Amino acid sequence: MAAAVTRRINAALHVEATGNSAADGESRRDNGVADSPTAKRINDAKDNDVWVPVQEGDVPGDSSRPLLFRTMKVKGSILHPYRFVILLRLIALVAFFIWRIRHKNRDGVWLWTMSMVGDVWFGFSWVLNQLPKLNPIKRIPDIAAIRDQYEPSASGESKLPGIDVFVTTVDPVDEPILYTVNSILSILATDYPVEKNACYLSDDGGTLVHYEAMFEVANFAKLWVPFCRKHCIEPRAPENYFGVKRQPYMGSVQEEFMSDHRRVRREYEEFKVRIDSLFNTIYQRSEAYNRKNNKEDGVKATWMADGTQWPGTWIEQAENHRKGQHAGIVKVVLNHPSHKPQLGSPASIDNPFDFSNVDTRLPMLVYLSREKRPGYNHQKKAGAMNVMLRVSALLSNAPFLINFDCDHYINNSQSFRAAMCFMLDPRDGQNTAFVQFPQRFDDVDPTDRYANHNRVFFDGTMLSLNGLQGPSYLGTGTMFRRAALYGMEPPRWRAADTIKVISKTKEFGESTLFINSMLDGANQEHSITPTFLEETVNDELTTLMTCAYEDGTPWGRDVGWVYNIATEDVVTGFRMHRQGWRSIYCSIEPAAFRGTAPINLTERLLQVLRWSGGSLEMFFSHSNAFLAGPRMHPLQRVAYLNMSTYPIVTIFILAYNLFPVMWLISEQFYIQRPFGSYILYLVIIIAMIHVIGMFEVKWASITLLDWCRNEQFYMIGATGVYPTAVLYMVLKLITGKGIHFRLTSKQTEACSNDKFADLYVVRWVPLLIPTIAVLVVNVAAVGVAIGKAATWGLFTEQAQHAVLGMVFNVWILVLLYPFALGIMGQWGKKPAILFVLLVMSIGTVAVMYVTFRGIYPSSDWSAIAASLGKAESVVESPGKT
Repeated sequence: MAAAVTRRINAALHVEATGNSAADGESRRDNGVADSPTAKRINDAKDNDVWVPVQEGDVPGDSSRPLLFRTMKVKGSILHPYRFVILLRLIALVAFFIWRIRHKNRDGVWLWTMSMVGDVWFGFSWVLNQLPKLNPIKRIPDIAAIRDQYEPSASGESKLPGIDVFVTTVDPVDEPILYTVNSILSILATDYPVEKNACYLSDDGGTLVHYEAMFEVANFAKLWVPFCRKHCIEPRAPENYFGVKRQPYMGSVQEEFMSDHRRVRREYEEFKVRIDSLFNTIYQRSEAYNRKNNKEDGVKATWMADGTQWPGTWIEQAENHRKGQHAGIVKVVLNHPSHKPQLGSPASIDNPFDFSNVDTRLPMLVYLSREKRPGYNHQKKAGAMNVMLRVSALLSNAPFLINFDCDHYINNSQSFRAAMCFMLDPRDGQNTAFVQFPQRFDDVDPTDRYANHNRVFFDGTMLSLNGLQGPSYLGTGTMFRRAALYGMEPPRWRAADTIKVISKTKEFGESTLFINSMLDGANQEHSITPTFLEETVNDELTTLMTCAYEDGTPWGRDVGWVYNIATEDVVTGFRMHRQGWRSIYCSIEPAAFRGTAPINLTERLLQVLRWSGGSLEMFFSHSNAFLAGPRMHPLQRVAYLNMSTYPIVTIFILAYNLFPVMWLISEQFYIQRPFGSYILYLVIIIAMIHVIGMFEVKWASITLLDWCRNEQFYMIGATGVYPTAVLYMVLKLITGKGIHFRLTSKQTEACSNDKFADLYVVRWVPLLIPTIAVLVVNVAAVGVAIGKAATWGLFTEQAQHAVLGMVFNVWILVLLYPFALGIMGQWGKKPAILFVLLVMSIGTVAVMYVTFRGIYPSSDWSAIAASLGKAESVVESPGKT
């Protein structure tokens, strides 16, 4: 079954290069077109319309060192009007609240009070969201400059520092193994000095299939990596590269390219077959060994190819070989290469590839699986990352490291150098804790129905934070300074130039070798030194992976990745900013990394639930922005406060969206008088937030579709996901028990040739119920409004109020349109069906209302109206006040 699952996702990994969608256009840019001179001129012209260079100040320290990146700011003709409109809206909000207080609705005080509290929170959350956006900054790495300074052609020896690459995975089915091997292959083939980087795969499931897949990767990499270097291949994940139908050739031996391409593609197809068959191969081998050994206890072990039992999780799990109960494992699959290039052999009868001018060395590759024992909280991904941090310190100890989810691959082979431009820049590079790249995704449907690309956040909010202390850490595609992960202070806040760790040994555990490695790991000029796995080192590695190693230490709080929170990424970045470190947002073309997003509605909502639940956990923890301390930039603090409180707004949005329930059973309700002035204020305030949005669309270079999808999915989340997150948080505060969020599955459930088949799969969970209720209520409200207009007469005051209320309900339905398509399943392929269903439903409700009113005259409703607050009323639009 597992092998069949892997086969089903093969088609889903391909990147289409045809089509006119924004996603397709982005794929074309990310596969070489953006490197062409024409494309660069176009991109520069676009930047010149919005961005202008900042005058660089005096360079601290050695002024002879060249600057490694350029800083750009938004042109004054765009930025100043943008800030002015923000100020105007703030003034309008204050005037609106003063006016509402002076015109209190005394006939329905409870309703007016609820509305007022909701509007105040909308205004407060808008201020939290808007203030950090006042100074967007773009920083552009200069890869040519870093090559000139750190890789001089004369000596031939690179002076770039070492990089450890961390990849995490858990389950070979939920996180398909083909994604993982493509990620590893792209890392091994990246354009960075081979001896300067090492790759670590952390398999938290402890499965033999991942370990043996790494040996298959190592064998195929001997062909794939030289092929990439010889022909300047982009991207360097084979599944994604071969999935692109057409792309310009960037190498220098075009006459050999087609022949090499055909042979490598054939080899890759055979490689996939071997990966696909690993499940069956391991099972059959283990059955054969178990029959041969014929154990009386009936326990069936899982056997490795060398005839020894696998120390991790067995296929048929037994004591000490279960998920969550097995020994730690460290296996060096590829040893650290020599420092001298090793050229390949010329073409021959036995070897059709001419690699005589190509360096065939491969970076170090390590498989590890930490120890798991019952009774321990293993802290999910954060725990695995901290184990990799310690293990890598003994094996390679690079001063910089970068982490990936197993479904992300390197799309631009220059991305490591791009990050180094910020880490090594003479201005303030040594105080930079991490460089965050945007997350870009393949295989998102052309209309991006569920806002998977999230461009408003990645290209808007992150650029804004770049003008403060820096972007937040977003979980994957992030390069770190090892010293910052150890909890050390940045140089500008340090009492001395040296780093003292001897007096703090208890903070890092009892491993002497690990403690001794820390000073070298904190030195940004340190390269990777090969380590021989002697018995002492092996024993120390085993100790570093034990469950009890962190007991009684600050690991998971002040050292490494932070524990006991669903959003360990944001909180870990928060800790570094609180210490005074800065971060940089780096967006390059082609995109540095690309990954896979869950395009199924349920999986997407569960993903957002984990993020929003983790945000609330952050607010109610020691990582609260109010406790940040004086080293954090004031507006950076505001940004973190917004990140940790935004789900609370759901209380008021849900109340507004369900408010039509009250006027379905009554004639009219008032929220505010005089009605004309109230509507005028709302129109001005809502219009101004859309004007501000259009400025952000301009300077963030996003599309109107991106902005609209962001608004729609915000409403979908606010009606279903955020209420669930708030409920979880309340239960945690009452019971004291942590929140468990399920891992987002990257596995498609649809077995189809349709690339977007998973988009139409419906998996019903309670999370969908609140949003369905909002849909039903607002459809009914539109029907009732039409019925009222038909009953009273279109030109009566009551009918006009009903129609105005209906405008709000229609707006809610437009925002929930992607959700409605999602729950329709396969019918969602034809949006016209949804329109017909809505018209029929609204018409049915309107006819029922007219009929009901004919049977029961209006006098029968007056008592109900009086009991609920005697008034005429209109529903207010929440609008993100």
